[in-house]
Amino acid sequence: MSLFRLDASIRREGSVSRAIADIVEASWREDHLDAEVTRRHVGTEPIPSTFWALSVFADRSDLSALDGEQKAAVDLAATLTDELLAADALLFAVPLYNFGVSEHFKTWVDMVISDPRSKGQFLKDRPAVLVIVRGGAYGAGTPREGWDHASSWSRRILEDVWGLDLRVVETEFTLAGVNPALDEFKGLAAQMRADSERAAAELGRHLAKTS
Repeated sequence: MSLFRLDASIRREGSVSRAIADIVEASWREDHLDAEVTRRHVGTEPIPSTFWALSVFADRSDLSALDGEQKAAVDLAATLTDELLAADALLFAVPLYNFGVSEHFKTWVDMVISDPRSKGQFLKDRPAVLVIVRGGAYGAGTPREGWDHASSWSRRILEDVWGLDLRVVETEFTLAGVNPALDEFKGLAAQMRADSERAAAELGRHLAKTS
């Protein structure tokens, strides 16, 4: 049994998305104590943005003809795809940055899609959890309703394009107590965090039972 885990936070300390994903992983591990976990930290160890074009346009029919940079890009795309194909369960921790999909996560997705093996729903029905974290609030009735342009895209890729059996845990107002403009929402933020932590533990158990 194996778990693939991707973290897209750019923070080395204090990452809420990482903390919530830790709960999912710990809950999953209760049933898989000695299981292998493959980790990919695209936020703190980003994939070079130039690699996608190199991988997309590389002629894979003759790998010996590729120059060094093209070969590196093709090899990395293959490695990223191998990590997904080898996993029995998958966990993605993806914070919202500047209202859109972060460069780090988007580049990783593009690299996987550039590998010929990722065509169609190549991960169909594999169990997965997506952790979504937002610093502010973007729900119905809030001033920034509709400003989150990342979460629906992430779900579209993971569920519809790749075919994962996806569950999602979300939390908001994670900048309350950090950004003074959000101080009045500290109590609500604490409740949201507690709710998301409970949901994360439940989803970790679900992931364990279905993988």
